[in-house]
This record gives sequence, C-alpha cells and structure tokens, in this order.
Amino acid sequence: MRIPLVQHSTRRRRARYRRVLWSGAELLVTAGVLVLLLVVHQLWWTNREAKDGAERRVEALEREWEAAPGAGAGAGTDGNGDTDGDGDSEKNSRSDSGGASDGTGGDIDSGGGGRESSRAYAVLRIPRLDLQVPVAEGTSKQKVLNKGYVGHYADTQQPGQDGNFAVAGHRNTHGEPFRYLNRLRKGDKVEVETSSATYTYTVDKILSQTSPRDSGVIRPVPRSLTEPGYGYDAPGRYLTLTTCTPEYTSRYRLVVWGELSSTKPRS
Repeated sequence: MRIPLVQHSTRRRRARYRRVLWSGAELLVTAGVLVLLLVVHQLWWTNREAKDGAERRVEALEREWEAAPGAGAGAGTDGNGDTDGDGDSEKNSRSDSGGASDGTGGDIDSGGGGRESSRAYAVLRIPRLDLQVPVAEGTSKQKVLNKGYVGHYADTQQPGQDGNFAVAGHRNTHGEPFRYLNRLRKGDKVEVETSSATYTYTVDKILSQTSPRDSGVIRPVPRSLTEPGYGYDAPGRYLTLTTCTPEYTSRYRLVVWGELSSTKPRS
C-alpha cells in the first residue's frame, strides 16, 4: 500500500491559514472587549460620575442658601458667576446646541439659542421618583446635561413665574435623572427650590410621545403642535419636563406637565 505524501508547500499553506484564522479571532475578541468597555463606560461610569457630581452640587446649593438666605441665584459663585469652579460663566457661555438635540439630552427644539451656564441655581425634586437634581441654565449637553443636571430652556420662564418653566434631562447615561419620568402620574408633586422659595407643581397632563421638533410643548401656554389634543388653552403657571423616549433612543420625546399649586418663601 502506498503512503500518501504531504508536500511541504501544502503544510506551509495550512500553517498560514491557521495563523490568519488565529489572528482574525484575536482581532474579533479585542474588538469585542473594546466595545464592552465602551458600553460599561457609557452605562455605568458616566452615570456614577454625573450622579456624584450632581449630588455634591445639590449639597453645595443647600449650604449656600442656608448660610445666606435670599442671596439670589448668584450666591456662592467664584466671582465670575461660576459655582462649579470650571470657568464656565453665564457671561461668556453661549448655547452650543442651538436648541436642537441629537436625542441624548431629551431637549425640544426651541428655535433659538439663548444663554447657557454650567452653574446650578435651583434644585428640582420629585418625591415619587426619590429624585433631587440641580437645575442649570440651557440645554447644552456638554455644559449642563452631561453633568447629571437638568437644563432650563433658556427662552422659557423661571420657577413660579407666569408662563412655562420648562426643563430637559437625560433619560439614559450621564446621571439619567429622568430615567423613570414615565412613572409620574396625575396628582404627583414636583418641587423646585431656589434661593428665595420652594415652588410646588402638581402633575396634570402627560404626553407619552411627541416629535423632537414639537416646540409647542414649551411655549408659555404649552400645547403640542404634533398632538394638538394635549396641552393647555389658557395662561397659567406651568412646569414642563422633557426627556427622550423610548429608552436608549432619541426618536421621540416624553413630556410631563404640571401647574403651580403652592409657593413657600424661604424664611
């Protein structure tokens, strides 16, 4: 019986194939690890970092207000209007988002820029969600939302004023303060504390889904432009909370509205 001979060239080709396959497998494993690390960074580390920073900011505001009650939103700044000490002051900060969003921040296109500042000047509390989070001016992701804050739409009213006090917040990543905003129900309370008073709003209406371009929801008398059955017909003192929906997407916006039910001046 003849024994088949394996030529050296055949052996070399097989060895090359094995090396190529092994190298390809190593590259796939490396790519998978990098993707996993990126996901962990986005879903865990950014949340932890932003939540810790937001909690410290709330504590700092409370200390400032207790030490100097009624001192105004500028109390405790570094002299340039910056409470974070990062050099971003209201004087030199401008909107870098133009009111539009890529969806991660949950902000509605307000049709204008306005001033933005990383300094927090109020605290928003939602008892049902066990949430307390700083409020800063503007909806810039870099300067406001990615810090775990909620951002005040620059062209809307301030807490307690006639009109609409409207804010946006992340639903996923970067502190995700509005992660469970969909759990709010009619009659729930939302408090907004400033250096001068605490304003309590009562949740009245919920729009579970609308377009990111639906600027009607943050108007002084809020009413959806894409879902005109949702909103108000008369002037009042309103609160609007906005975020992305469904979770981990930026396709639509979730909107929660409330009306001012009480004001408690700071003693």
